[in-house]
Amino acid sequence: MKKIITPFLLASALLSGSAGYAQYNNGFTALKRDTLPPSVNWSGATAQKGFPYKSFIVPSVLVAYGFTSLHNDGLLSVNDKLKEEIYTERTSKQPIHIDNYLPFLPIVAVYGLNALGIEGKNNFRDRTMILGLSGIIMGTAVLSIKNLSGETRPDGSDNFSFPSGHTAGAFATAEFLRQEYGNVSPWYGVAGYAVAAMTGYLRMYNNKHWMGDVAAGAGIGIMSTKLAYWIYPVIKRTLFKDKEVSTVVMPTYQDGSFGFGLVHRF
Repeated sequence: MKKIITPFLLASALLSGSAGYAQYNNGFTALKRDTLPPSVNWSGATAQKGFPYKSFIVPSVLVAYGFTSLHNDGLLSVNDKLKEEIYTERTSKQPIHIDNYLPFLPIVAVYGLNALGIEGKNNFRDRTMILGLSGIIMGTAVLSIKNLSGETRPDGSDNFSFPSGHTAGAFATAEFLRQEYGNVSPWYGVAGYAVAAMTGYLRMYNNKHWMGDVAAGAGIGIMSTKLAYWIYPVIKRTLFKDKEVSTVVMPTYQDGSFGFGLVHRF
């Protein structure tokens, strides 16, 4: 017996507003709906269901360690011991300035990979706005805490040691790289965090920060980017409404100073 799709089934498929296909089972024709929704947002920056508490556990522990180290005798002794091992016993006391540039490497990697045709989680506009939002959150938190804590640097140069701004920036951009390209390969995230860890180590190597400063900076940086990814979908729906942007001016924070960066897509 010849099996056909009846006009009624075809009309049902069209009126339902979704894709479908016919399947024959034991002589009967059944119309199956497509497993995909009628429209899919491929541009990224999708809203999450509730606050992702679990992803904030590790950075929260780092921040808590940093604050505790300000007044805990045991952790203060850890700060002193690490300073002795990393800085005091160095044969040369000349500073290494590469830690001023390492925090920018994950950003270069994200835009460089996209320029090479390796697509990340978000489009140009969304990832740039998320990066800027992360910078605002991180910079505001770091500068505020520095002014309130009054912690003296290991080299005695000023009282803005806690937390480490360089380390916060490095871990914020490392998390940015992981968020954008972690689904492509987990090694992108590993590389970003390796750069961030090296930044924190060099801040102690140059005698600019204590271990507690670095730990708190790392936690603040990670949380800043995670918060930016969680908050941005609301901003996107409110401000942009799918309008494409090719030029973005975003705030930057480096070594206790705020500035602005310009990103343009050609």
